[in-house]
Amino acid sequence: MKMGNRGLADYYGQISLEETPERRMSDAERNPLQEAEDGEEEMKEEEHPDYSEEEENVPQESEDDLLPWRDSQEEKEAEDEEGEGQLKEEEGEGQLKEEEGEGQLEEEEGEGQLEEEEEKGQLEEEEGEGQLEEQEEEGQLEEEEEKGQLEEEEGEGQLEEQEEEGQLEEEEGEETEEKAEAALDEVVARFQEELTEEPQETSMISLEGRPLTDSHSVMSENSPTTRRESEHSLQVGSSSTLSSSYDYDLELTSSEEKLVTSLQKKTVQMPPEEPGQGRVSEPVKGARKQEKRVSYFDMRKEKEAQPKGHTPTDSLVSTSSKDILFQKDDRAKVYPLTMTWKFGWNSSLPVYYIRDEKQRVLLYASAHTAVIFNVLKNDQHHLMGHPNVISCMCVSEDRRWIATADKGPNCLLIIWDSFTGIPVHTVFDSCPEGDGIRAIAITRDAKYLATISDAEIQRVCIWRWTLAAETPACTLDLPKEYGFQNYVIFNPTNNKELVSNSKIQAIYYLWNEEREILIHSAPLLTDKTFNKHVGKFSQSIFHLNLTQVLSATLEGKLVVWDVYRPPLSASASPALPYIKPCKLVHLQKEGITVLTTVDSYIVTGDVKGNIKFYDCTLSIINWFSNFKLSSIRTLSFSKTPATPPTEKSNYPSDCTLKGDLFVVRNFIIGTSDAIVYHLKADETKLEKLLIEPKEAICAIACHPYQPLIAIGSFCGMIKVWDYRKKKYLFSRVFEKGLGIQSLTYNPEGDLLGAGFTEGTVYILDAMSLENGIPEPFKYSRTSVTHISFSHNSQYMATADANFTVAVYMVKVRNSQRVWEYLARLRSHRQSIRSLLFGVHLDSNEPRLLSLGRDRLLIEYNLLQSYKNHLEVLDIHQTDQGNYPTCMIWYPPLTKELFLLISNSGYKVKLFNSTTKMCRKTLLGPVYGSPMEQIQVLPVKTAIELQRRYLVFINRDKVGLQILPIDGNPHKTCAIVCHPNGTAGMALSHNGHYIFTAGGQDLSVVQWEVNLSALEAAVSLGGEDLIPFYGLVSGGREGKFYRELEDYFYYSQLRSQGIDTMEARKVSEHICLSEVPFVMRAIGFYPSEEKIDDMFNEIKFSEYVDTGEVIDKITLPDFLKVYLNHRPPFGNTMSAIQESFDILGYTNSEGKKAIRREDFLKLLLTKGEHMTEEELSDCFATLLGLNPEGWKSEPAASSLKGSEVRWEEELPDEITAEIFVTDILGLTISPGFGQDAEVSEGARDV
Repeated sequence: MKMGNRGLADYYGQISLEETPERRMSDAERNPLQEAEDGEEEMKEEEHPDYSEEEENVPQESEDDLLPWRDSQEEKEAEDEEGEGQLKEEEGEGQLKEEEGEGQLEEEEGEGQLEEEEEKGQLEEEEGEGQLEEQEEEGQLEEEEEKGQLEEEEGEGQLEEQEEEGQLEEEEGEETEEKAEAALDEVVARFQEELTEEPQETSMISLEGRPLTDSHSVMSENSPTTRRESEHSLQVGSSSTLSSSYDYDLELTSSEEKLVTSLQKKTVQMPPEEPGQGRVSEPVKGARKQEKRVSYFDMRKEKEAQPKGHTPTDSLVSTSSKDILFQKDDRAKVYPLTMTWKFGWNSSLPVYYIRDEKQRVLLYASAHTAVIFNVLKNDQHHLMGHPNVISCMCVSEDRRWIATADKGPNCLLIIWDSFTGIPVHTVFDSCPEGDGIRAIAITRDAKYLATISDAEIQRVCIWRWTLAAETPACTLDLPKEYGFQNYVIFNPTNNKELVSNSKIQAIYYLWNEEREILIHSAPLLTDKTFNKHVGKFSQSIFHLNLTQVLSATLEGKLVVWDVYRPPLSASASPALPYIKPCKLVHLQKEGITVLTTVDSYIVTGDVKGNIKFYDCTLSIINWFSNFKLSSIRTLSFSKTPATPPTEKSNYPSDCTLKGDLFVVRNFIIGTSDAIVYHLKADETKLEKLLIEPKEAICAIACHPYQPLIAIGSFCGMIKVWDYRKKKYLFSRVFEKGLGIQSLTYNPEGDLLGAGFTEGTVYILDAMSLENGIPEPFKYSRTSVTHISFSHNSQYMATADANFTVAVYMVKVRNSQRVWEYLARLRSHRQSIRSLLFGVHLDSNEPRLLSLGRDRLLIEYNLLQSYKNHLEVLDIHQTDQGNYPTCMIWYPPLTKELFLLISNSGYKVKLFNSTTKMCRKTLLGPVYGSPMEQIQVLPVKTAIELQRRYLVFINRDKVGLQILPIDGNPHKTCAIVCHPNGTAGMALSHNGHYIFTAGGQDLSVVQWEVNLSALEAAVSLGGEDLIPFYGLVSGGREGKFYRELEDYFYYSQLRSQGIDTMEARKVSEHICLSEVPFVMRAIGFYPSEEKIDDMFNEIKFSEYVDTGEVIDKITLPDFLKVYLNHRPPFGNTMSAIQESFDILGYTNSEGKKAIRREDFLKLLLTKGEHMTEEELSDCFATLLGLNPEGWKSEPAASSLKGSEVRWEEELPDEITAEIFVTDILGLTISPGFGQDAEVSEGARDV
C-alpha cells in the first residue's frame, strides 16, 4: 500500500522532518525518483520544497484484526490461553499469524505483514509493497495443529525464539516444537550478515541516550519545566529495519508506542542487552533501509485504524492545531507565583509575524521569556525556561518551530513548537564555556540550526536538532581578526550554505556533511578594494536567483560577492569554494539596518525609517517613506502570500514606468524606539501594535484601590495600564534628559509622586499625569531613589543618591492646599536603603524613618522641624558586620509593634518600634542573594488578617514568605523574574498580583499569587521541629544533633559544679548564661552583640503576654535560636579574607598580611576589643600553653615552662590562612577557593 502525496494544505496535519539522500541535496540538485527493488516506484517527493514524505515499511493490519490496546496494569499480568495446536500473537499495530498444516508454517501480513510459508522443507517469506519473502529449502519447521489456537497477547506473554544446537525452540506451557536446523542456520546467517553491516541501535532511545519508557517524554527528559504540562508525551520511536549508512532521524509521532510495538514483532529476540545497547531489527529483504527520523503521523489514519472505545495516548505536539495555544486553561494553578503578563519587549531583537490568517500573532523576546502575543485576542503565551536573558531567536519558514538561545551561566538552546508552546528539544551544553549564543539561524526546511557563540573566540556550530543531537554536527572557530559576528543566515535554496557578518567582515560557509567540516571563505575587503568607502556591515543575504551574496552597510551601500563553487573532482586536494567581492552598489543615502527578501523582492530598512523594495537587478520597485518612523530594527513578512488584486483592493502603484500595482504581503515593522507596527499592504494602513519604553524601567507603582499600574522609564515615559484588562490607558513623555527613577501613589490615590534621575521631583495628577504643582521641586542634584507619602498625605519625603533626605508638606494658601518644601538633611554616610512613614502610637501624627547602608536607623522629628531644618529624633545602629538592605512595618500579628529589617547576611531582625531594641533575629529566605525590597501582601477581609504574607525581591528573584517568620525554610518560595537584576516591585491593592521591574531588561512582569499552593508546600515540610532538623547535618539522628544533646546536658552538670558531691538534677533546661558556651562548642562563635541579642530574644520572649522574664531555655528552643543566629553558609574563608584585605598590607608573596604587633593592637583597641588578660588567656589556650586549655595535658606546661611568652609563638606576619589554620586550629575544606568553609579539625601543635 502506497501513501499518496500530500499537498501544502495537508501539511499541518502531518509534518515530516525526514532526512533522506534526496533531502541532503539542494532543491536544484535533487536526485530523480528511484525505483524500488521490487520494481515499484518509490513515493514521489512533495511539491512543497521544505518537506517530503516517504513510504514507510510499517506492517499494517486490517481493522478487523486489531484489538484494543491493553493498559499498563494489564500488560503486567501474564495470561496464557492454550488451544490445541495453533499459536496466534496479536498486538496493537501489527499481528503475527502462524498457520501450520502438513509441515508448513505461514506468517501472513496484509500490506506490511510478514508472511512465512514453509512447505516440505522450504521456508518462504514473501514481501510485496513492504512484504518480506524468504524461502528456506534446507530444513523444515513443523508445528502440529490439534483442536484450537493458543493466543498470546502482547504484554500478556512473550514469544521466545531460542537458538540451541541448531534448533529454534518455542516453549509455551507444556508444548515444545522442534525446529529445522538448516532453515535456522540460514536465517541466522543472514541476520548476522546484516548485523555486521549496520551495527546501529534501533531501540527506543530518549534524548539523553537512555531507553525510553512510556512515562518518559521530551518534556521531562530534555526540556525545562513549562506551565503547559501535557499529560501526553512526545516520545522517540524506532524503525523496524536497520538504518543505512546515513545518519539517524527521529520520528516524533503521535503514536510511537503503536509503531514500535508493531515493528518489534519483526525483531529477533536477543539476550538481555548491555546498558547502552539496543535491539536490532531483522533485516528485510528487498526493502529500503530506513532511517530513524522525526515525523508526525497522520492522526486521521490513526483514528480510522483504532477500534472504537479506545483513545490512544497521543503526543500533544502532533495532535495540535494553531488554536490550541490560546485556549482557556481551566486547570488548577499549582505554583505559588504564575506569570500572567509581560510588559515591554527587547527592541534589540527581532519581532516575528507568525500567524496572520484570522488572527494577528507576534513573537518577540522580553528578558528571559519569549512571548507569543495574539493582538486581536489581547492574550499572551509565555515560553519560559531560559535562565538568562534571551540573546537571539529565529523561526522556521512555516512559523511552526521557534529557536531561542541565551548567554550566561548554564545557557540553553531551546526549540519550541509554536502551535502548543511545548519545548521539543533542548541543548544544555551548547556553549560549555558558558559564554552563550550571539546569533542563530534555521534552514528553510527547519532541519538544521546554525549558532555563533558569544565568546572572544567565536564558534560556529551546525545542529541536527531533529535528531535530538546533544552535540553539533560540525564546528568552526573563528579568528579574532574577523570581528564579532552578530548575524547569520542560511541559503534558502541550499541548506549547506551560510553567510554571517560582523561590522568589518562577511564570511561564507559551506557545510561538507560527509566529512563533517565547515569550509569558510572570508576575503579581506577594505576601502581600497573599490577605491570607495564601504562602511560597516549590518546584515547579509543570499541573492534570490544568482550565486551571489549581498551585504548591506551603514553607509547605504550594498557589497555584492560572487560565490565560486568549484566542480567536484577526484583529486586528492579538490578546490575549495570561496567568495569574492565583485561590485559595490551605492543603493541609497541612508544607512541600511535591515536586509531581507520576500517573494521576488529584496527589501531594505534604514536609519531614517524608510522601507524600500528592489527587484533582482537592484532596481527600485517601491518604498514607504511617509510614515516618519525611527530607525528600522526588524521586518517580518506574513507567511500567507499576498491576495491577488481585485476591484476592492487598494494596492499602491509601483514606481516603474508601467505603474503596475505593487502587491506585497502584510508585514511587521519593529523600530529602535521600541514601537511595533503592522502594515496592511492593500490599504497601505499602518497600525501601532506595541508602544513600550526603550530604556531601563526602574519605577513601578500600583494604585491604592483601582487596578492601575504606573510604569516609569529612563526615557522619560510614564505609562498607566489597567492590569486586570491588560489595557493601556494613558501616558506622558517628559522632556529629554528627565528619566523616571521612582514612582509612588499617595494613600488617597489622587496624586502620583515621581522622582527623576537628575534630581527633579514632580507631583502629578494620578488620572491625567498633569502637574499637580506649579513648578517641580529641584532641591537635589542626583537621582531621587525613594519617594514616600505619609498616611494622611500631609507629608512627602524623598531620598537621593547623595544620601540626603528631603521633606515636603501640604499647607493651605488662599483656601487651597499647596505643596511646599520643608527641609533636607544629609543624614547618612552611605546609600539610603529604605524611607518609611509610620504613625505614632499615642497620636495620629506621622513619623519618618530612614535606613542606610551605613547600618544606621534614623528617626526624624517632623513636629520640631521647620523651614530648612530637619530635626533628628534618634539614631540606632542595626548591625555590626552585615549591612541592612530594606525595612518595613511588621504587621500586627503580636501585641508588640515591630520594625522588620533585612540585612545582607540573609537575616531578618525585628526591632521594637519604640525602643529600637533587637527583639528577634531570624533566618530569612536564602535564594542566592539577600532580600533587597520587601512588602506585606495587602488583605481586604478580617479573615485574611489572621494569615499574613511577605513579598520580597532579591537580585533576580521574586518570592513569598509566610508570616510570622520563624526560620522554617518551607514557609518561603521564590522564582526567577529578571536574570540581569530586579529594579523594583509593586503589589496590587487586593493582593492578587505582584509586579516586578527588570531595569535594563526593559520589562515588567505581572505575577498571579496562589497562596494555597504555598500552604500546601508548607504542610508537606512537616510540623514543629521537623523542618528545623533538616537544617543540621545528619538531621535528628545525625552526629551533630547527638553532640548538641551531649553539650546541652554537660552544660547542666557544669552549671551545677563539676566537682560537687550533691545529687544531680537533670532537667529539660539550661541556664541562660550557658548559651554562649554551648554555641561555641558546636562551632558558632557569636560576637558580644549577638550574644546580647540572643539574651534579649530569650528573656523577653513571653514578656508582653505574661510580664515575666525567662532565664532558661529548652533544647528545642535552643536549636531554633542556633539555626536562626548562625551564619547561613557557615564560616567561610572569603569573609575572613575580606577582613585581612581591609586591615592588612601586601607582603612579598603578594598576599594580604598583618604584622604581629598590629594584629595584637587591633584586638586590644578596635571593635569589641579584648583586655590584656582575656587576650593572654585566649592565645595560651589556642596555642596549647594553658593546662586548662582544650589539650588539657600537664606535660604541655612543663615542657614550655610557666615563664614562656606566648607572643613568641605567633609568626611575624599573619595571613588569613595562617590565622585560620595555625592560630585558630581550623581546617579549610578543599576545592572551594575563597568560598571554602572553615571548620574544626585536628590540630598539629
